[in-house]
Amino acid sequence: MTGLRLYAHQTRFDLLTFSRNRPALFFTVLLPVIFLVIFATVFGHDTVDVGGHKIEQTAYYVPSLMALAITSAALQSLVFAVVSQRERGILKRRRATPVPAAALIAGRSLTAVTVSFANFVVLALIGWVAYGVDLPGRTLPATLVAVAVGAASLCCVGYAFSTFVRTEESATPILQATILPLYFISGIFVPDDTVPGWLSSVADVFPIRHLGKALQQAYDPATTGAGFAWGHLGILAAWGAAGLVVAARRFKWTPQGR
Repeated sequence: MTGLRLYAHQTRFDLLTFSRNRPALFFTVLLPVIFLVIFATVFGHDTVDVGGHKIEQTAYYVPSLMALAITSAALQSLVFAVVSQRERGILKRRRATPVPAAALIAGRSLTAVTVSFANFVVLALIGWVAYGVDLPGRTLPATLVAVAVGAASLCCVGYAFSTFVRTEESATPILQATILPLYFISGIFVPDDTVPGWLSSVADVFPIRHLGKALQQAYDPATTGAGFAWGHLGILAAWGAAGLVVAARRFKWTPQGR
């Protein structure tokens, strides 16, 4: 088995493994939906200032929580899976098989990207059917590009992040302590107009804010043209490139916490 067939086989295996992991399914797929329902129910009739004009908060939270769902699939879930398999010796055993290392890494990455697109479809449908949040057809390509670039970049960041987590037990606390504050200051849970300027400046350094902004621009009714947020996409790609460099230099297949 060689070439694309090998990559497809490995991706299918990783997708099956993910689908049978109930905690991963809950936190990666169901939790963003729960957040959307809660925020839309509590704040659905309010408006928020975006770029000098008002939009309904449902139209704000649908793309924002898409960014959360993509981050959960492409970064948090990937880091936890990689660290868990590394510390249990699974990666070491899989590396000893004839399957190329590139196929093992690509399979896990393609799984994260696939789940990210699935999350996007689920949240887009719920936003449209339940809350009347439309995605204009002219900005659909920009949205798909934002999902793809965001998921791929965060996968690279996830592999790099995993090299700094030495034990399986510490993965969840480190991830939560890092990612949860970024959700708040990046405008995912709290609208931008309520975040202090200095915190917004901090958030501008990290990729989650730029993923959220790229998706919000595509969903914004006032957006003209195709809706591509090239500046935000460029910063996401830069983070992905940096993560790839770090992962290539530091990634290990053997347990590190022993």
